[in-house]
Order: sequence, then structure tokens, then C-alpha cells
Amino acid sequence: MDMSVGSNSINSIAANYMNKSSKASGLESTLKNSENASDEELMEACKSFESYLMEQVFKGMEKTVMKDEDKENDYLAQFGDKLYEEYAGKATENGSIGIAQMLYDSMKRNS
Repeated sequence: MDMSVGSNSINSIAANYMNKSSKASGLESTLKNSENASDEELMEACKSFESYLMEQVFKGMEKTVMKDEDKENDYLAQFGDKLYEEYAGKATENGSIGIAQMLYDSMKRNS
């Protein structure tokens, strides 16, 4: 059994957890301080939230796909989270989903 693959997987899991924790903490602090934030900062926080939400949706969708363990792609297992992060970022940049804009409008209306 190759232990280097196992330790890489553990490192990847730990890095992903820390990345998620820091993203969530950053979003939470920005949204809590929305009264003091400029419009640009507020919109950026809303876009970050939309991107994070879409990333979680992509990961959830991946779990529904049946996998053949014999044909598992090691690169996708290692870098799949980054791939979904990029997909989510591009979807948010295009504004095609619109969650960020709706959240921004709601927060501006309620503040």
C-alpha cells in the first residue's frame, strides 16, 4: 500500500477544510459589517457567497454520480475541489445565476 497517496489525501482534506473555514469566516464577517461596507464590498461579499454556494452544489451533485472505483481518476480526486471552485467562480462572474444580485438588493433594501 502506497502511504504517500494516503498522506496526500489527508493533506488535501485538511487544506480543503481550512479553506472552507476561512471562506465561511470571511463571508460571515463581511456580511455582519454590511452597514459599514461600501456598495462594492457588499457586492463582492454577495458574489463570494454565491460562488461558495455553487461550489457546494457542484460537490453535492458529484456525490450523486455512480463511480467505477477501478477507473477512478487520481488527479480529479486530488484537484476536484479546485475544479469546482473555478466552475463556481466563472458562473458567478457571468452573473447568469443571479443569486448575488438578489442578495445584494435584499440587503440594501433592509439596511
